[in-house]
Amino acid sequence: MRTIRYRDALREAIREEMTRDTSVFIMGEDIEDPFGGSYKVTKGLSTEFGKERVRNTPISELAIAGAALGAAITGMRPIAEIMYLDFTTLSIDQIVNQAAKIRYMSGGQVQVPLVIRTQEGSGNSSGAQHGQCLEAWYAHIPGLKVVMPATPADAKGLLKASIREDNPVVFIENKMLYNIKGEVSDKDEVLGIGKANIIREGQDVTIVSYSRMVHESIKAADSLLEEGISAEIIDLRTIAPLDIDTILRSVAKTHRLVIAHEAVVNGGIGGEVAARVIKEGFDELDAPIERVGSKASPLPFSPLLEKEIVCDFNDIVTAVQSIIPNAKEVTI
Repeated sequence: MRTIRYRDALREAIREEMTRDTSVFIMGEDIEDPFGGSYKVTKGLSTEFGKERVRNTPISELAIAGAALGAAITGMRPIAEIMYLDFTTLSIDQIVNQAAKIRYMSGGQVQVPLVIRTQEGSGNSSGAQHGQCLEAWYAHIPGLKVVMPATPADAKGLLKASIREDNPVVFIENKMLYNIKGEVSDKDEVLGIGKANIIREGQDVTIVSYSRMVHESIKAADSLLEEGISAEIIDLRTIAPLDIDTILRSVAKTHRLVIAHEAVVNGGIGGEVAARVIKEGFDELDAPIERVGSKASPLPFSPLLEKEIVCDFNDIVTAVQSIIPNAKEVTI
């Protein structure tokens, strides 16, 4: 095990898969050296593999997605980097109406091994058009898989799995995670898409999250522990498909549920999780389900206003406290 940054784990995954399989290549805006991508994930790859396999593209997200889709259905395994998740709105027809449908419409004769790598989120004053969390849009579409890793190890293992997947994957990173460090195996570890991870066990409440909010959930759990509240934290890792079984087993133990994501509450993944738990595990609940998300507003450019809009660990703590009015003795 080594301790490396999130961006370096992503780069390792791409390098190893390009070495393993010559049909893998990456394309996007400014991804070649010396720039190496907006967040430096692809730095060094064009020098190593050449510009045939690490390709700069025009500033056209529609062209990037369309060309990558064409390459995927004709035998290649493209990784298409879209600089911001917000900008995938310019390529959404190719992703939603074409990539997600072709395997089904061809009766399984045509595979679409396509990865759309992009990033989202607030935290560095990106403004209203560069920091939205739109993952629920893509999770709503049959035929797409949506992966959102929170740690360097998961980023590497899930990106490798996404590249080897024969269906289109929207792989969403978070701009505030690129510099975080974590232990990553030096072995060829490929994680399963669609499997959540219990990163902390607890007895009093289940906190379900993904991407950057996993780290806010850990902060919240640490704070709650001081009050005698033991929180179990589940990192979904993948929001489509959704690992509802892991959530239900946890709720059957804790009997309380808080769902936290950076996206706005309205229409977010938290609503889907809550609906599934109510349908399949209602009798296990001892309190209403709480959802935590950002306020329903375009993202302000001002750092102070941005902080007011976006949720953090304090909101998770408040949500837990609202369904556990009296702190109990720690049970683990």
